[in-house]
Amino acid sequence: MAAAARVGTGIAVILLLIVGSGLLYLWKRPLTVYAMMNRRALAKAGLSETMAPSPLGPQAYWSGGTGPTLVLLHGAGDSAGTYATAAGRLVAKYHLVIPDLAGHGHSVPASGPISIGDVITGLEAVMQQGTQDPAIILGNSLGAWAALLYARQHPDHVARLVLVNGGALVGDRPDLSLMPKSRAEAEALMTQLTDPASPPIAGFVLDDVVRQARTGPIARLAQTASTMEQYVLDGKLQEIRVPVDMLWGESDRLFPPDYARRMMAQLPASRLTTIPRCGHVPPQECPNRFTTALLDVLAKPVPGPEEKDTRAAETGAPGNSGR
Repeated sequence: MAAAARVGTGIAVILLLIVGSGLLYLWKRPLTVYAMMNRRALAKAGLSETMAPSPLGPQAYWSGGTGPTLVLLHGAGDSAGTYATAAGRLVAKYHLVIPDLAGHGHSVPASGPISIGDVITGLEAVMQQGTQDPAIILGNSLGAWAALLYARQHPDHVARLVLVNGGALVGDRPDLSLMPKSRAEAEALMTQLTDPASPPIAGFVLDDVVRQARTGPIARLAQTASTMEQYVLDGKLQEIRVPVDMLWGESDRLFPPDYARRMMAQLPASRLTTIPRCGHVPPQECPNRFTTALLDVLAKPVPGPEEKDTRAAETGAPGNSGR
């Protein structure tokens, strides 16, 4: 009995150490833990992770479901898991393909500079997998930029685009840096990216934002800033031959709705739908309303040359976790 008690005590101590180390890791690396949880949610939704060969090396993507192919592209510094909540509903109607863009998540390169050219090369490799039917491509932020560039180069592979708070024009906020150097700067940045009614971000999470800003994908993309001009499509958007929907968080101050309207002025066929009380990353900040608005947009005929702005229906109460 005494031996059993000692064993039980030892196990309890080990469990406490495991729990303690887990909490410490969560405290120090909350964004990494959050990304891991999102990837598990993708698996729970019925998607599986695969590696596509590319000139850069293996590119990770998640896929699952049946129906028309819907490709979901995340923003800079993010990963496929940003669509974890949306995937649970979308997979019932679409064959989902959700890549980690080059240099993000599980896709190489794992270190060193990342160029926009690398992002397109990685996306092309993923798009070559499976069926080659024209796909619907949705991109958020950097993903929207990549979606436009891919559609310009491979129009026959794209049925329609959905751009979410991002594009291929020069931004309206050159004063806003995505690489904060302190908790205060990170907090100030987040006020520009999220709706004022969204819950405040905890200090230890802001500290991790600062850490990743120094070493993560955004910093690595910044190392190739001098090459980005060749990928800007100011004055060239009329070359996009596929219809474009824009689904926009109204509260975004990095890429406000006027940025979307600047693109509409150049695109041959486009339509703007806005999501009230939501900021720069709708799939994360207001995932339920984002998914409902997306399904509504995709249920409509593709936009024609003279579409008007529309506003997504508001559902849920401000500040509700079911946003």
